[in-house]
Parts: sequence; C-alpha cells; structure tokens
Amino acid sequence: MNDSPGRTPTGRDRARADSSKGHGSGNSDAGKGGGWGSGGAGRGQAGGGWGNTPWRPSVPPAPQPGVIPLRPLGVGEILDGAFTTARKYWRTALGVSLAVAVVTQAVRTVVTGLWFRDLVDLSELPDQETASLQELVDALKQALSGLAVASLVGLVGSIIAAAMLTVVVSRAVLGRPAPARETWAAARPRLLAMTGLFCLVTLLITGSFAVGLAPGLLLVGAGNETGGAALAALGALAGMVAAAWVWIRYSLAAPALILEKQGVIAAMRRSGKLVRGSWWRIFGIQLLATLLVFMVSAIVEIPANVIELIMSGGSPDAVPTDWPSLITSGISATISSALTLPITAGVTALLYMDQRIRRESLDIELARAAGYGTE
Repeated sequence: MNDSPGRTPTGRDRARADSSKGHGSGNSDAGKGGGWGSGGAGRGQAGGGWGNTPWRPSVPPAPQPGVIPLRPLGVGEILDGAFTTARKYWRTALGVSLAVAVVTQAVRTVVTGLWFRDLVDLSELPDQETASLQELVDALKQALSGLAVASLVGLVGSIIAAAMLTVVVSRAVLGRPAPARETWAAARPRLLAMTGLFCLVTLLITGSFAVGLAPGLLLVGAGNETGGAALAALGALAGMVAAAWVWIRYSLAAPALILEKQGVIAAMRRSGKLVRGSWWRIFGIQLLATLLVFMVSAIVEIPANVIELIMSGGSPDAVPTDWPSLITSGISATISSALTLPITAGVTALLYMDQRIRRESLDIELARAAGYGTE
C-alpha cells in the first residue's frame, strides 16, 4: 500500500496493449489470413472475418481477491464495497463502531442530563436586560463546559473509529482477515497523528466558514443591521462553499496517513494531489454517501423520536431533559452510529484506493500482494 508513483505498471499495460492490438491490427491480420472466416474466398478482404467484423481478443476480467475488483471503480462499486466490508467483516467493523458509539453516546447522554438542561436557565433568566454579567457568564460557562466534554469524547471516538475501520477496509480489499486485535495494533501507532489531522482539518473547515461570515457580523455590530444581515447571508454562502472545498480537498488525508504512514502535513498534501482534477467526482460520491447515512440515521431514530414526543406530552417544542427520554435518544443514536460509521469510513478509504488505482496503477501492487501473477 506504500506510495510508489514511479512504478512501471507492466501487468495492466500489457492487457491494454493486447486490447489495442486487437482493435488496431485486426484489418492487417485479416488480410494475412487471421480471424474467423478468413480462409478460401474470404481471404484478402479488408476487415476479414464474418460480416467484415474483425476478431477482437477479449480482455480478461480484473482480479477480485476481496470486496472490490482491482481496477478503476464506479460509484456503485465504491458504495457496494463499503456495505460489503461492513457485512463480511461485521465482527470487527461493527464491533469497533459499536464500542465507540456506546462510549461516546453514554458520555453525551450523561453530559446532557447533567449540564445541557441548564441551557434552559440561560434562556429563561428572569430579566435578561437587567441580568448581571456574572449571571450570564456563569450560565454560559456551565452550558459550554458540557458541550466541550461531549465534543471532546466524540472527537476521540471518531479518530479511533476512522483509524481502525480504514485498516479493516484495506484488508478487505485483499480478502484478508481483519481481527480486532491486529486492527488495533496497526492503527494504534497512528492515533496521535490522526488526532492532529482531525483537529487541523476541522479548524480549516470552521475557519473557512467563519471568514466568510465575519464581515457581515462586523457590519451588524457597527449598527447597520440591514446591510450587515445581507452581507452575512452572502458571506455564509461563500463560507459554506469554501468549507466544502476544504473538506473534499483533504478528505483522503486520513487513509493516506494510516496506510502510507504519512505525517499530518504530508498526508494533507497527498490528499490534495489525489483529489486534484477529480474534485467534483469525489464531492458527488461523498455527498451521496452522506445522504445515505442521513437516511439510515433518520430511519433508526424514528422510534426514539416517537417515544420522546409521547413523553413530552405531544409538544414538539418541548426540550427532553428527563432521563428516560435521554436514554431512549442515546440508544437510538448508538445504533445509528454503529451502522453508519463503517459506511462513511469505507467510502473514504475506497475513494482513496480508487484514486491511486487511476493515478498510480495501485491495482497491480494490490494484485501482487493478493498473490495474483502479472505474466
């Protein structure tokens, strides 16, 4: 899986050469007596063969030792490979995602029950116009402290899941087993670098949006509310475009960091190189995967939403802060995360491999690693 852009792809080039020979020299071979029906009265005809159709040698199918064929992939093959990996390697893939989801959602549920109910206190201060600054600061500090704890735990869980599931997909491509212990041993040395990568990319995405939004907010603060609101809306749109560009540009950095053992900056540069010229294609596939994940999450969480609605007395505006509602919501979120984490990680890892196959003939290296000959 190491980067080797200078490699000569003898295996696939030979197949392409054979194919082009069949297309380009069919007329010449037919004139010399090659091809079906070229003997007797048919000899010497331009094109040869039955019905003046030259015989073309068939290109052998690409080897498939694992969940994908070793050739450039289509959109359906990438999505199918991600789902197939989750299904065939469910013990490790779902085990990792379930363990991460249980821990992160448990912490979030406890944090919500202990801290987030104070958000109501923040919005229902007796008189916000006359409330002291200390009251506002205390209420905001307590709410943000809970949010920080939940976000930190979620970030750690996402890093561990992404690292381990990327290793699972890399083994699934070769048809090799991926026991949890070996997967953890392969991913553990890269967790610190993954943390730096996740934090840096998150800052870049957030900063891109904030830069677009800042001029309008400053104008509103200066007293021009109408013009500031319009500028803020345009800035938010521009910020979302910039954030999406940054997201896709560095979307393949995590697989490069894990599988090629790159550093943080080197992995980001590697991702930018692989994405260059294919930004829209990768954006479309990632967006499609995001929509699929959203649909799965929405379906899984429907029962929990119904239960929360019943517990809230039929009022959709009520904020569920009681423990039964929080536990119900946490269970549904855990199931949703356990099902969707392998899909998102699988699509990203397979996109990375597909780009390397298209750019660097990685399929030949993978075929050799899987034991296929190139003669």
